[in-house]
Amino acid sequence: MAGEDNQLGSFLRSRRERIDAATAGVVDSTRRRVKGLRREELALLAGLSPSYYARLEQGRDRNPSREVLRALADVLRLDDTERTHLWSLAMPALPPAGNEGAPAPAVRPGVLSLLERWADLPAFVVGPGRDVLAGTPLAERVNPAWSPGHNLIAFTFLDPRSRTVYPDWEEIARQAVAGLRATAAARQGELDGLVADLRARSETFRALWDSHDVYQRTTGDKRLRVEGVGVLRLAFETFALTGPEGHVLYVYFPEAGSADEEALRGLGRAPGGV
Repeated sequence: MAGEDNQLGSFLRSRRERIDAATAGVVDSTRRRVKGLRREELALLAGLSPSYYARLEQGRDRNPSREVLRALADVLRLDDTERTHLWSLAMPALPPAGNEGAPAPAVRPGVLSLLERWADLPAFVVGPGRDVLAGTPLAERVNPAWSPGHNLIAFTFLDPRSRTVYPDWEEIARQAVAGLRATAAARQGELDGLVADLRARSETFRALWDSHDVYQRTTGDKRLRVEGVGVLRLAFETFALTGPEGHVLYVYFPEAGSADEEALRGLGRAPGGV
């Protein structure tokens, strides 16, 4: 993958190109022919030598200090998620040895027991690559992607049903890729195969991945079109399960007393439901 061996430099360049030079305090009377800040402008604003910053962005120097990272983050106006991503790229944790190609760790029995007790809610567990590992029967009724054996990202970009299921497909797709990139940086090398496959099979995924946006959405709401029901709006919360597996529990729920709650209850009572 072009540029994937220099993710730090690619991320810095993508953030540099989105900064408005005038807003950053750069006075330039000439007609600018570049997007955002020039390399030397960013370097000077961050208190770095232009030659050092050029080496950093080009991948010829991959060991910036904490002070350098903080200065760059300030000038680039990174939010908390982007700062964490920058840190992960510059100072990655060592990947676990001998795990390449290993099967996904099983979901803990206690979590499976909880899912059995939450039969009236769409809830499911995913691994770092967004593979669905376990879930409630109602989750599958609401969204075919929320059933074991499916991958949330692959469904979004490769399954034509996704544009029907997600009325706000463009926003969901953008957030999905930005979240995956944040996870990939924190789990160095673990998701390279998945990313390579999706880049090869989806032009839209490739463009979003190459934008280098990072985003961690741990709560919110989502609109889903459910066959035979219509569009439901469900809130969700996510819970990172402790342990090295990187499992995350998603729980979706309707607003109390809403039409969505009644529709979800009816879906659970329907033939073939829970």
